[in-house]
Amino acid sequence: MLHRHRLLFVRVIGALAIVLSLLVSLAAGTSAHVDNGADVYVITNDASGNALAVFHRANDGTLSPAGTVAAGGLGTGTALGSQGAVILSDNGRWVFAVDAGSNQISSFRVTPFGPTLVSVVDSGGTMPISLTQSGDLVYVLNAGGSGNISGFHLGPRGTLDALPGSTRPLSGGATNPAEIAFAPDGRMLVVTERDSNMIDTYRLDFFGRAEGPNAQASSGPVPYGFAFGRDGNLIVSEAGTNTVSSYRIDSAGDLRAVSASVATNQMAPCWVTIGGNGHFAYTTDAASNAITGYRIGNNGELTILDADGLTAATGPHPTDMAVSGNGRFLYARDGDGTISAFQVSSTGALSPLGTFGTLPASATGLAGN
Repeated sequence: MLHRHRLLFVRVIGALAIVLSLLVSLAAGTSAHVDNGADVYVITNDASGNALAVFHRANDGTLSPAGTVAAGGLGTGTALGSQGAVILSDNGRWVFAVDAGSNQISSFRVTPFGPTLVSVVDSGGTMPISLTQSGDLVYVLNAGGSGNISGFHLGPRGTLDALPGSTRPLSGGATNPAEIAFAPDGRMLVVTERDSNMIDTYRLDFFGRAEGPNAQASSGPVPYGFAFGRDGNLIVSEAGTNTVSSYRIDSAGDLRAVSASVATNQMAPCWVTIGGNGHFAYTTDAASNAITGYRIGNNGELTILDADGLTAATGPHPTDMAVSGNGRFLYARDGDGTISAFQVSSTGALSPLGTFGTLPASATGLAGN
């Protein structure tokens, strides 16, 4: 009997040690992914007070509204037309959102009870529209004035501190940029410029400061949203010709087109996301109320999934998209304030799950886990 009690005591102590270790890890802000539930996030972009709108994702992919959290800054009152206005950190612990009306960035901590506001900082420019994060670095794309990018250090508690010497210009003035994002290895940044038809790359130095830009002509006009597929392939939508291109990026930041301007056979492809563990790319076709899917080949080549480009029908004027962390579900934010939900099959096909939510017309961005 005594031996049994000792064994039980050892097991209890061992379990407590595991729990304590997890709590310490969370407090220290380690990079291990935290699963505090599955949520989807949108910012209201309200000019009287920006807020993070939260939707809970059920196991079947359906969404239910879970309230809003004040962002501490201001929106513009009208949709930004950019990709990456709200993002989830790569460890699932933080949400970042732009406050374009007050030239600020908000960071939120993800908890089992929903996100909580951590900090609000100046964006290092005017009219921030897009964010990206890799490790302890966060960069913002500011579209106001001549436009710029600026970097921040992400602290272990989710705070953001400006990174000295990281602010860099775009390729010129009035370029109408759309998105900024880290390459998968975290050593390079990419920015699309719609009015100049340029794609900018920036290499990062040892301290995480951007160097550049290395501005290069897009394969097709009006490069807009983009995302990275497997092996670091860059997939870019081209709203000017209703096409999508894929590129390889070398260590110097030079682009080489793999599939140049592949037709969507739909109208106004703008936002891009990746599904199927990097095997499929999707673009929302804002003027066709559709999503077009592509298979990404081993070398980054693109093959359209459906000859007519209609992989799925959405609500009116679809914009931002997000794919769930498990890769099973895809969400698109529609212009009527709803979110269209789809299940992603092993072939890349999308099956509709319904539409959810009632968002204001100013709502911008979409991110989820």
